[in-house]
Amino acid sequence: MSDRTELHWIITSLLVIFLAVGCGGDGGDAGSSGKDSSSGAASVENPVDASTAGNISGTVAFEGDAPTMETIDMAAEEVCAAKHSSAPTSKNVLVNDNGTLANVFVYVKSGLEDLSFPTPEPTLLDQDGCTYIPHVLGVMTDQDINIRNSDGILHNINATPVEQRGFNTSQPVNMETSRSFGVSEVMIPVRCDVHGWMGAYIGVLSHPYHSVSSSEGSFDLATLPPGDYVIEAWHEYYGTQTQNVTVATGETAEITFTFSASMAGAVIPLGEAIDLHKHATDTD
Repeated sequence: MSDRTELHWIITSLLVIFLAVGCGGDGGDAGSSGKDSSSGAASVENPVDASTAGNISGTVAFEGDAPTMETIDMAAEEVCAAKHSSAPTSKNVLVNDNGTLANVFVYVKSGLEDLSFPTPEPTLLDQDGCTYIPHVLGVMTDQDINIRNSDGILHNINATPVEQRGFNTSQPVNMETSRSFGVSEVMIPVRCDVHGWMGAYIGVLSHPYHSVSSSEGSFDLATLPPGDYVIEAWHEYYGTQTQNVTVATGETAEITFTFSASMAGAVIPLGEAIDLHKHATDTD
């Protein structure tokens, strides 16, 4: 072996070793989301002392005649139609039998600005029967949303936030895709461009205190630190309402939001989606 060849072999070997160490040659995996479990963000501890915490519990009432929701024609999608015992209707307004309103997003709008919370485990947004389940979803910033196609036919998930970049992801078969949002935003609309009736909303917050009113119209915001809060209730058709609430140690504050048929068509806090092409041109 010539001196030049031997020198070349030594340099190459050292370079390989250097790259292996520098690139994490121990085989560690930070996860598909790119989050390192050793990072500061992942090690944040819950700042709330449960022994001194209180709660908020409430109901979303509805006054007036419930609107008739549009029947969805799924005849062209036999797989989805077979999953419904009767013709499905739009979920824009769901008035419960007890005179309450479902699918209202209730959350702490202010009062937690000085606290940081750990990121929760992933949550699920399913596409089943050509509908989004749930219709209204709350998550924290950077929390993974596992978006599942349970139908096995072509869906796409088109999320159009205002404060951050959205996404438009195709799912042609049974599969899951993970996405997250890094900035708080209430609310982010989601739709399927293949099936025009499919829609959902995602509320993104910097804290875990959010709830969606149930089939009984109830909601809960549990284990809040004592203090004064502004609580907002958001509905896609009737707009928003806020209440000031004081939470005391060991007590549960009871509140009621009331929406009515006369509020139909209220201005909903959803801005125009960012035009990424125009944005790029403006910043060139």
